[in-house]
Amino acid sequence: MQTVVNLEPDVEELLRKQVRDRNLEFDLVLNEAVRAGLSVSARATKRPFVQKTYPLGSEHADLTKALALADELADEEVVRKMKQAETR
Repeated sequence: MQTVVNLEPDVEELLRKQVRDRNLEFDLVLNEAVRAGLSVSARATKRPFVQKTYPLGSEHADLTKALALADELADEEVVRKMKQAETR
């Protein structure tokens, strides 16, 4: 089947470069390019991936300052161990 296609000059040059570089027929390169373009647009119409989320319970601490919280907890543990050592 033959169809007349009007290509813009930049598109034609890209196709002709592929013809030269790959040593293939113009029709074959054009068909491959159209197939590749159509398969990309077909993939683009699929639904985007959505990550499932699950509730983890209520928030007990503001984790925006997690390092400060970790330092506080470490300090409390050191004090607890020091008090425990004094009572022995």
